[in-house]
Amino acid sequence: MSQRPGLTFSHIGIFVTDIERQSAFYRDTLQFTQTDRGYLDGPNGPIELVFLSRDPDEHHQIVMVSGRPQNIDFNVINQISMRTDSLRTLQDFHRQLLAAPVTEITPVSHGNALSVYFKDPEGNRVEIYFNTPWYVSQPCRIPADLERPEDELMAWVESHTRTLPGFQPRSEWREEMAVRMARDADRV
Repeated sequence: MSQRPGLTFSHIGIFVTDIERQSAFYRDTLQFTQTDRGYLDGPNGPIELVFLSRDPDEHHQIVMVSGRPQNIDFNVINQISMRTDSLRTLQDFHRQLLAAPVTEITPVSHGNALSVYFKDPEGNRVEIYFNTPWYVSQPCRIPADLERPEDELMAWVESHTRTLPGFQPRSEWREEMAVRMARDADRV
């Protein structure tokens, strides 16, 4: 079974304070395409929406909605995560982020993934990651040097991952999860 039938995650919507700055960041730095833009009537007047996607099969993967208050004490978004197609892509994005209007750029290894975390222009935490071929028990967070050559970086990840609890090839972990998810789906 490749995924559970009936429900597939598609997109996220976030309220923003400065829709121009936020949508420009996601378009220019993270290379999303604006697929639509418009207004709806909201409870306190018109709200603006910007739809963004990197996948032509998805009208939008992120929708930004105006109306987020300027001063809030707590950001309810823990993180917005996006998977890269290769380690090189992750490293390229890391270099681009170093010159972008973002803060708290933090490259880490989770054992099962290499990630770069950062705060977008409005302080939402974003993760860009690349899956490794291994699994380890989570949570796991170890600082990583993404400036290493790809082969050295992967050798380092494998070396430290083999010492962590739960280590196994990702393929074995995936098989276990497929069985567990099928069993869970049968209980419904």
